[in-house]
Amino acid sequence: MATREERLQSLLLGGLAGDEAAYREFLTALSSHLRGFLRRRLAQRPGEVEDLLQEVLLAVHNARHTYRAEQPLTVWVQAIARYKLADHFRAFARRDALSDSLDEDMFEVEDSRPAEARRDLGKLLQHLPERQRLPIIHVKLEGRSVEETAQLTGLSSSAVKVGIHRGLKALAMVIRGKQSHENG
Repeated sequence: MATREERLQSLLLGGLAGDEAAYREFLTALSSHLRGFLRRRLAQRPGEVEDLLQEVLLAVHNARHTYRAEQPLTVWVQAIARYKLADHFRAFARRDALSDSLDEDMFEVEDSRPAEARRDLGKLLQHLPERQRLPIIHVKLEGRSVEETAQLTGLSSSAVKVGIHRGLKALAMVIRGKQSHENG
């Protein structure tokens, strides 16, 4: 079984060779690692993680032609991430926030919060009838259009819209109900 770095390197090299799906998968997987790396360094400024993540991903994309297969991917990505992080701190006059911990391996820990959130959302969606659950999944989570979802589910476009509205309202009630039980 390949290490995370080998897998990411393989996806990047595939992307550089023209495999768009491999490149998309590379960016998605890299996002997860970078998000954890940046979240640890911006613990006092969590609202800035996603913006900086996008800057780093854009820099990786723009510099992809500079990557050499014989060099470790970790070193190459970390150099870009450190540069962007230093830029970020400089922009906010936060030089003192840079620490020696930047030398940690960003591939050591993967951010598991997105997976946990997907699992929790899946559990919540199970409370809904299919006429509400499927429109929410297709439109809100997968990004499909209402019309496309109507074709997939056999519902009318207006039924898809109503299903989303009622489903989100029902989810809010489930969440409020769980919170009131936990607090009470």
